[in-house]
Amino acid sequence: MKDYPLLIGGKEVTTENHLNVLDPYDNGIVGKTYLAGETELEMAISGAESAKRELWNLPTHARSKALLQISNELKKRRHELATLLAAESAKPLKYAQGEIDRAVQTFKVASEEAKRLPGEVMQLDTTPAGENREGIIKYFPVGLVAGIAPFNFPMNLVAHKVAPAIASGCPIILKPASATPLSALELARIINETGLPKGAVTVLPMDRETGNQLVTDERFKLLSFTGSPEVGWKMKNQAGKKRVVLELGGNAGVIITKGTDLDKALPRLLVGAFAYSGQVCIHAQRFYVHSSLFEEFCEKMKTGAEKLKWGSPLDANTEISAMIDANNTHRMSEWLEEATTAGAKVISGGFEKDGIYATTILSNVKKESQVCSEEVFGPIIVVEKFDDFEDAIEVLNDSRFGLQAGVYTDSITEMNLAFEKIECGGIIINDVPTFRVDQMPYGGVKDSGLGREGLKYAILDMMEPRILVKPK
Repeated sequence: MKDYPLLIGGKEVTTENHLNVLDPYDNGIVGKTYLAGETELEMAISGAESAKRELWNLPTHARSKALLQISNELKKRRHELATLLAAESAKPLKYAQGEIDRAVQTFKVASEEAKRLPGEVMQLDTTPAGENREGIIKYFPVGLVAGIAPFNFPMNLVAHKVAPAIASGCPIILKPASATPLSALELARIINETGLPKGAVTVLPMDRETGNQLVTDERFKLLSFTGSPEVGWKMKNQAGKKRVVLELGGNAGVIITKGTDLDKALPRLLVGAFAYSGQVCIHAQRFYVHSSLFEEFCEKMKTGAEKLKWGSPLDANTEISAMIDANNTHRMSEWLEEATTAGAKVISGGFEKDGIYATTILSNVKKESQVCSEEVFGPIIVVEKFDDFEDAIEVLNDSRFGLQAGVYTDSITEMNLAFEKIECGGIIINDVPTFRVDQMPYGGVKDSGLGREGLKYAILDMMEPRILVKPK
């Protein structure tokens, strides 16, 4: 069993509170790390405050070089890191490899964005009072950032908080999910080998009580949280004066119009529906299918889902493995029972076998059922039919969430209508809402969050403008 000490100010630290990280598939121990307490967190905050000025004063090329070095090291260690990630999260290896590949790109894009930090010259004589004056606007780092990351993307969602912090010149203390901290701790070691100031980036597993200081401590100037709406909005209420960015998930909808080539779309539809057992914020959960294609769609999805290979996440051929823990697996059964009791029809799946929950397709689901109204975060999808495109949009919008949506259409009119009327942060045409590239603005409306991630947009959140007004 490998030991993963904490790194605080570039030095290894252990505590009396051990954390054994378990493989959700076979319950074996993947590795041992430690939970930081108030003493270790205070050490990290002190180190970050000391590193703040040095980090900001680093020349742009130095920050960019460090980010590119991290990217290159992740790429070099792809297989090792993907294997670790797969083991701690039960994410099938092919998806774990894809996550490492995305993290490589996240740091690479951040390296480029570090060279494009905003600034402008403003003409002030556009109004009489500004005659003979001009403004120079420069953006400065907001200060110490608190990041809190979830279990489902233990490397890349950590990267989406750490990389923009480095690019903008903000020190960051990040709390990884206690179920999947090892990938993030390996990333911290990679960062420690760069020329960045010691203390600029600290990854600290913590219990919830200690971690809550990231939310309430006024020395943190921005909180970036990815997780559940219930936790996220509560944190916003406790955060005081600091900026808050929330990415809180959803129950993404997909509209399949009558011109859709289902055979061509099927591989992506299956990925959107069942990749990583649906434990993805933009998991394609609700499918609204034109009535002319409904029966064909259900049959093709059923056949495709039942062909997906179950097994160990470390098997290169596995597509479906265990969920993150037994509680969430049990929740699938409870939510399914609620839906079927209310009249839902099970087209496929609906059972657990050897600790793995089956890919499940439901129809005739009441909109109040949790598998439709809430974020299922599991391998269950809901399929319903429609006749009128605008009616499908209305039903899709009838949700407290609004992260991303997918629309399959060959009509420019329908595409534009979807863009104008669907209430969410991103509309994906002719693909599932699960599509994301790491440079795009990513976030939602309603209960799906506040603000946007994506390198450029996260960097802007971590900086604030200051104007110098001077004579011309």
